[in-house]
Amino acid sequence: MSEPPAGGVTIRIDPTELREFAVRYTAAWCSQDPSSVAAFFSPGASLTVNTGAPAVGRSEITRLAQSFMTTFPDLKVIMDEVHVRVDCVEYHWTLTGTNVGPDGIGHPVRISGLERWQMGTDGLIAKSEGEFDASDYRRQLEDGAQQSQ
Repeated sequence: MSEPPAGGVTIRIDPTELREFAVRYTAAWCSQDPSSVAAFFSPGASLTVNTGAPAVGRSEITRLAQSFMTTFPDLKVIMDEVHVRVDCVEYHWTLTGTNVGPDGIGHPVRISGLERWQMGTDGLIAKSEGEFDASDYRRQLEDGAQQSQ
């Protein structure tokens, strides 16, 4: 069950359906079609990355997804796990790609993070708050991902 902050509506989530939703969401991120990512969000939804300004509405979410897809034309997102929490759904992911977009210098990047979703009554994401280690991300853009020994 996902319970939005005080005053919201409690939404029951079937774990199997949620996992299928998350698998499709992951595929959308890998598609190089940013509007397919935005389609997983309610029309007035928001997506926040770290402590940045939220992208509100599907057109802004499309632009945000496009920025990652442009930076990493070979972008791959792997779903690590998805969990239903008392107050949200947690979607854990790992992003890999080569920074060859505008101003890119060709370094590989591998970063893990998570999104905390509030699901809407329409079965789509109403609010997503994402986070990852921004300093490690910047380091990898400049120096590349650490290679496994």
